Amino acid sequence: MARTVKRWLSLLAAVSLLLVNAMPAAASPAPYDSYNYNYWKEAVPSPDAYLPERTISGSDLGIGEFKDPGDINVSTSGQIYILDSGNSRIVVMDANYKLLRVIEGFMLDGSKEAFSVPSGLFVDEEEQIYIADTGNSRVVVLDAEGNLVHTITKPESDILATDFQFQPLKLTVDRVGRVYVVAQGVYEGIMQFDENGQFIGYVGTNKVERDYGEYIWRMFSTKAQRAQMVLFVPTEFSNADIDHKGFVYATNIDPGSNEPIKRLNPSGEDVLKRFGYYDVKGDIRFRNSTGPSKLIDVKVLGNGMYSVLDATQNRVFTYDDEGHLLYIYGGKGNQVGTLKTPVAIEQSGDHSLVLDRGKSNLVVYEPTRFGSTVNQAVALHYQGEDTEAVHLWKEVLKLNANYDIAYIGIGKSLLMEKKNEEALGYFELGMDRKSYSVAFKRHRREVMKENFGTFLTVAIVAVFVLILVRLAVKWKRRRQIDREAGLH
Repeated sequence: MARTVKRWLSLLAAVSLLLVNAMPAAASPAPYDSYNYNYWKEAVPSPDAYLPERTISGSDLGIGEFKDPGDINVSTSGQIYILDSGNSRIVVMDANYKLLRVIEGFMLDGSKEAFSVPSGLFVDEEEQIYIADTGNSRVVVLDAEGNLVHTITKPESDILATDFQFQPLKLTVDRVGRVYVVAQGVYEGIMQFDENGQFIGYVGTNKVERDYGEYIWRMFSTKAQRAQMVLFVPTEFSNADIDHKGFVYATNIDPGSNEPIKRLNPSGEDVLKRFGYYDVKGDIRFRNSTGPSKLIDVKVLGNGMYSVLDATQNRVFTYDDEGHLLYIYGGKGNQVGTLKTPVAIEQSGDHSLVLDRGKSNLVVYEPTRFGSTVNQAVALHYQGEDTEAVHLWKEVLKLNANYDIAYIGIGKSLLMEKKNEEALGYFELGMDRKSYSVAFKRHRREVMKENFGTFLTVAIVAVFVLILVRLAVKWKRRRQIDREAGLH
């Protein structure tokens, strides 16, 4: 029955998509195929969640072409900061992509200081700019006007090797000024500094994925052979972002890991929820045999959602708070909206920004009706407003009847309203076995409670009838015995 309903909804969705596509669109048609994964880990077509709106280059801003741009950040006020690494400068735009200023250095002890191959930046709530000045082995902190606040150089600590080289690559900052730095060649975790730039320690460590076959082989190998084998060392983090609660989201570049995304609490423990059908790691099946996703950046979107940038397929994967894959967009190519060498992802309002080093430009994506509706529904669910989210989930199903998360969302709303029997059908359509079991137990308890009086009455009558039958049988046997005794 559930499959039949789903087929009819799929047909209606197809008709709706034809009608929607027949209408004029604000953005360009997607130059890439949009898809998602179902319960059986099959890649199935999906409506476009985001479409390319425009691209922005240095020439468009009148400042000359970008050269190997490395990072992008959007401040709380909406200003957009692009780290033009090859030109050793920071380009600042307003929310409408109009040039505001260019920061090419700062004053230090009365002389002009320049950046050297900077690779990461972050802007805090006070518009202070933190730059990972990699070539100069330091983190530079500037105020909103571009004046130097202080620098973070090679830390002094007993836990660091004497020959340690401090080469910061990426960074993020929490609300109290703690700086989290992803540094080159550091496997112990993300380096943490206090608001004064003093080294505190490491946060989070990537788990080692052991190959036990190789481990056994090492036991019987010579010293020379062991030297050539891969060492069991943790992988480096590739990037980091932070949410409003102070949890650090981080990505690592180990293609063999099933946990390339982490959400680190203040104790450094990974608390990322992974309740979806499959691992939170980008592509599940390797499309076009290019290998697993290599996640190089993460952006916290709010309301529990976050996006990760895949350098293998040049795609963006967006997840909700529970680890469900919401949608995928982007791809390889030379058309507007496709990417050559993406390096960073950001959010400006409801638009998504992806910095493409290969094309030396910034790609601006805007949400479609489908993507916007999914975002709104997920936000309401995260805020505990499941009842208000139902009409949005139904709108999503009109556009994509195979969108399992929408069925689950409606089912959870019905579950909260104690409509357990109705919820069962939606959880079945969404292939959510865990929630289905919860709804089934509640429904069974509900049925028992509603019919308890009837069950009790039937049970009492049955017991009473059984007693009467037993008494009648005994009486009949005694009469028969007395009759037989009278004959003798």
